[in-house]
Amino acid sequence: MVYNIIVNAARTGEKQIKLAESVFESAGREYRTFRTDHKGHATEIAEQISSAGEECAVVVMGGDGTLHEVINGIRDFEKCSLGLIPSGTGNDFAEAAHIPADIKKAAQIIAFRAPVNIDYIELENGLKSINAVGMGIDVDVLKRAYEKSGGKGKYLSSLIYCLKHFKSYNFTVEYDGKSEKHYGLIAALGNGRQIGGGIKICPDAKIDDGYMDLLMVDYVSRFKIIFAFLKLMLGKINSIKEVTAVRVKRAKFTTEKPCSIQAEGEIYDGMQLDAHIVEKGLKFFLPRNSDTVRD
Repeated sequence: MVYNIIVNAARTGEKQIKLAESVFESAGREYRTFRTDHKGHATEIAEQISSAGEECAVVVMGGDGTLHEVINGIRDFEKCSLGLIPSGTGNDFAEAAHIPADIKKAAQIIAFRAPVNIDYIELENGLKSINAVGMGIDVDVLKRAYEKSGGKGKYLSSLIYCLKHFKSYNFTVEYDGKSEKHYGLIAALGNGRQIGGGIKICPDAKIDDGYMDLLMVDYVSRFKIIFAFLKLMLGKINSIKEVTAVRVKRAKFTTEKPCSIQAEGEIYDGMQLDAHIVEKGLKFFLPRNSDTVRD
């Protein structure tokens, strides 16, 4: 089996690439390295690799955005196993799956362990997400953060700003035979637990339990915003009364006006959030201590 390493070259130095390659070489694994040079390139590379119809491993060396591109490029999940060596700006899925930030250790997991089956989210238009999709204030946070320089701190500062200025909106959600109307700040579907570099939006989500964690936050007064923010950062957002948190197989959101959604931090304008869980649909290389099983 060939290990195909797709590198986000804009975020990963040559020294880091050589270190990862040395692990596969020492393990006697056949590997090829591809470097991205434009947005969407990882999708193109993954599509080319998976279209060959041969069993292979696709190793993402990057962050959530590169992982998102690769998943949406793979054409045959039966024959392609997926691995992640975190090296991007946002590594929310890596943290949820307990994949180490150390390049050598992350590469060793892929080189020496067998993959396990995990879930992913699929929208009705075919778009796939491994970590989380959402609409509302999280999209505004990302748009603002992308306009700023800096590391993880820009997501936190953008969140604080948006909490002060965001206006709630009306939407209808259908799930498990129910239909509910909400006037809210955010609606998210989580396979992983966090977004935006550590914001614990779906703190109880598991990546192999066969469900999405649906979270909706209804209108919160400005007085209560600070309290809600602290609960969010502590991973206890589910404890406030304005929050609806349930596990679902499928959910469809309808808004009065066209809106934007985000998936792994990638923003899609004018797209409806209508998604379902694909149970055990991905083969992924994970560490032994990966918190994948719901208690």
